[in-house]
Amino acid sequence: MRQVGLAEAKAHLSELVAEVEAGATIEISKRGKVVAVISPMQRPTKKLDIERLRRHQAKFTSPPQPADEAISEWKDDDRY
Repeated sequence: MRQVGLAEAKAHLSELVAEVEAGATIEISKRGKVVAVISPMQRPTKKLDIERLRRHQAKFTSPPQPADEAISEWKDDDRY
C-alpha cells in the first residue's frame, strides 16, 4: 500500500485516482499520520431482485389510522 503526504495528494490527485481505478489502495498522511485511505469502490456483486422486494413489501398493510381520527371515533362511540 502506497502512502503519500497531503500536499503531494493535493498536487497529484488525478494520478492517484487513476492508480486507484487500476486497483491500488493509497494512504494519505498528514504530518506522518495516516488520515485517509483511497481505495477502489466495491461494486455490488448481486443484483437487486425487484420482484422479491415487491412481494416482501406487499406483506405489509397500509399504515394504521391516524391517532386523532381514532380518538374522534372513540368519542363518537362513547368508548373512552
